[in-house]
Amino acid sequence: MSSLSATIEGIGFWCNGLPDWPAARAYAQGAGLPDDAPARPSPQVLAPNERRRAPESVAVALEVALAACLDAQQSPATLASVFASTHGDLAITDYMCSTLVEDPRALSPTRFHNSVHNAAAGYWTIGNRCVRATTAISAFDASFAQGLLEALLQLAAGEPAVLLVGYDTASPGPLAPISHSEGTLGGALVLSGAGHIGKPRLRATLVDGNVQPARGALARLAAGNAMAPMLPLFDALALGDDAALLKAGPGRVLRVEIAHG
Repeated sequence: MSSLSATIEGIGFWCNGLPDWPAARAYAQGAGLPDDAPARPSPQVLAPNERRRAPESVAVALEVALAACLDAQQSPATLASVFASTHGDLAITDYMCSTLVEDPRALSPTRFHNSVHNAAAGYWTIGNRCVRATTAISAFDASFAQGLLEALLQLAAGEPAVLLVGYDTASPGPLAPISHSEGTLGGALVLSGAGHIGKPRLRATLVDGNVQPARGALARLAAGNAMAPMLPLFDALALGDDAALLKAGPGRVLRVEIAHG
């Protein structure tokens, strides 16, 4: 496969204990966790009543997506987007399965419409009045790498900039031992084809191989989350490293080389 390139114009990040990218970058560089980190994302894209009702998967996805757009100084309404999630929202899936067994007539219509895998993408486009194309991707533990490939291919096909969002939350109930995930984690990148002074540039190549366990501080902190395979890239961006390896499927690796601005 030929290499695909992009400039990282903006970064967003949220995990338990690290509510934004500056805090995550400082933690990766050796700082401690902030004392006042919120327990839950609070995405400003949504109105206050919707913000309180939104499932955690939607909340974290929208939180990091907006942060990346603000960092890139890009309007969310103008960007094509790719939302990558391993599981979607397994808490809602667990609720729906339990309710269907115990009392099917009690199934909540609101929770039902939040159960679809592209729920976060839908909230994002509606909340920002964005009519650009949006894609929802799931590829198990290769979800982020495949989402990154999709975003880079859209740039290569002519999109001026693409928002990439990776996110997952905890898996509860009987699903937990089968589709394990702990805590809440989200990361977002605004990618563009143009070069910008002071912004990191990445080049991604799909190669044969296997990814070794990640050793970075962010990868260790959120190792239990299903979206943890994205964290080697965020550790590399925080530390100024020149490469990261992302699992892209059985026996496949997405090698990401980084030229820091």
